[in-house]
Amino acid sequence: QVTLVESGGGLVQAGDSLRLSCAASGRASSISSINRMGWFRQAPGKQRELVAAINNGGSTNYADSVKGRFTISRDNAKNTVYLQMNSLRPEDTAVYSCAARAGTSWDYNYWGQGTQVTVSS
Repeated sequence: QVTLVESGGGLVQAGDSLRLSCAASGRASSISSINRMGWFRQAPGKQRELVAAINNGGSTNYADSVKGRFTISRDNAKNTVYLQMNSLRPEDTAVYSCAARAGTSWDYNYWGQGTQVTVSS
């Protein structure tokens, strides 16, 4: 079992930056089975979308809407994944959740509770 806890959300103005953190905890065997982590977001009335993801090899991918503005990274020693968000826009307002794919799952099978990011114009 893996527990994910996000932090770092808040209310900012357009053009500002925020860094979200996602700390993973659980049994060492469960943590070591994580092979991919991602950040998702869901705005009111919209479907959840993948914002950025990173795998064990360090390869990353981003939604087109955040390329060049957001950066996903990880600190394996701290079992933490980060999402650096720069040049924030009002349309980035959403609940941001991190997720982990672990073991033999084909999909993300662990989710955090989410953190609110609100960008005012």
